[in-house]
Amino acid sequence: MSQHLPLLGHADLDAVFAYRPDGPVSVRAFLADVQALAALLPAGQHLLNVCQDRYRFTVGFAAGLISGKTSLQPSSQSAETLHQIRQDCPDVGCLCDGEFASQDLPRLDYPASLPAVDAAKITEIPRIPVDHVAARLFTSGSTGRPQPHDKHWGKLVANGRAEAERLSLLATRHSIVGTVPAQHSYGFESTVLLALHGNAPFWSGKPFYPQDIVAALEAVPAPRLLVSTPFHLSALIQSGLALPAIDQLLSATAPLSAKLAGEVEAACNAPLFEIYGSTESSQLASRRATTDPVWQLLDGVRLEQEEDITFAVGGHVEGRVGLSDIIELLPDSRFLLHGRQADLVNIAGKRTSLAYLNHQIMAVDGVVDAAFFLPDDESADGITRLCAFVVAPTLNSRALLAALRPRVDAIFLPRPLVFVDALPRNTTGKLPRNELQALYAARVSHD
Repeated sequence: MSQHLPLLGHADLDAVFAYRPDGPVSVRAFLADVQALAALLPAGQHLLNVCQDRYRFTVGFAAGLISGKTSLQPSSQSAETLHQIRQDCPDVGCLCDGEFASQDLPRLDYPASLPAVDAAKITEIPRIPVDHVAARLFTSGSTGRPQPHDKHWGKLVANGRAEAERLSLLATRHSIVGTVPAQHSYGFESTVLLALHGNAPFWSGKPFYPQDIVAALEAVPAPRLLVSTPFHLSALIQSGLALPAIDQLLSATAPLSAKLAGEVEAACNAPLFEIYGSTESSQLASRRATTDPVWQLLDGVRLEQEEDITFAVGGHVEGRVGLSDIIELLPDSRFLLHGRQADLVNIAGKRTSLAYLNHQIMAVDGVVDAAFFLPDDESADGITRLCAFVVAPTLNSRALLAALRPRVDAIFLPRPLVFVDALPRNTTGKLPRNELQALYAARVSHD
């Protein structure tokens, strides 16, 4: 007989589960909404949940769970992605909460008003089989076709609890404001799972611009946890806006430079933690970059080295997952991260990584955003030439290269160095390689 775990870790049905523009939502009211929406969902085992409102997404996810469905959560919602999903899951239905081109998928628009379910009659929390495939997350596809990864309910519960314990949320209840989509693995784990099993109610919106982030923080009570990305954090502190009290910050999706980490902590007067993981492995470790470069694994997770590949196992990890990063194992469940395998650059016998180079250029005063890029094509003489795109309104090429020269070997200095107004980051702050390739094609001549 299958074991079951509750949908929520809450002991009190009247505790606050989420905050919406019209006020807090109790656990009991949330469960009533889940029950009401479940009765309306399209038939079929698979549910494509593209709701942008975090509360509506979570109601849809939970309604799917109690109906025995699997939530499909692609990081991209492009027509090509939908076509792939329809091919792989012909019975899929779509849950939307706004303008969305759902093509010919059976569709349910989140109702402006759900059918009445008497919340007072909600007396218990539903339980879900631990071996149920609760969610299917997809890689970003930035280096190829998005790949699906099934997540079982028992593992997801352990995932949320492990992160909550690491951030001490179980001891001190925090209100979460997230700038990342709920469909993305990081946003799903660090906002939705933390709300379900981490004692942390969330703000329903998904603020993007600094003034929206400030407004969202002001809309929830302290203590507050801001779940964000280096891109959003950089924009927030550069905005100069007065910030409400923030008690913890969390960052992922892209490398965080020590310079930016220090600036964010000084501006917010709060610790900034990073989460390490991937869609394939789920989250694995955390660190506070301003105090220690070493990563500490979450409880139950182990790393195993096999030649040049590191594998994650144990705890909430599904199976044994090979990692794409270069990792140096240390005692006591700790490790150092030396960049991605795919980021390795070898020029004239000298090796480095794009991650390292990006850290160095971002550390230059006056650089707002930057990324090194290794183009697909080589020059006619077969020599690899690194390019860098940079946002630095107060610098010119000569000044930037002079500041960069002491930091990196001369052979890795960018040729060319391209100044742009903004980098083509997606909603999670990542830089898809195909976008950089297109920028390279548009801005760099090949004389």
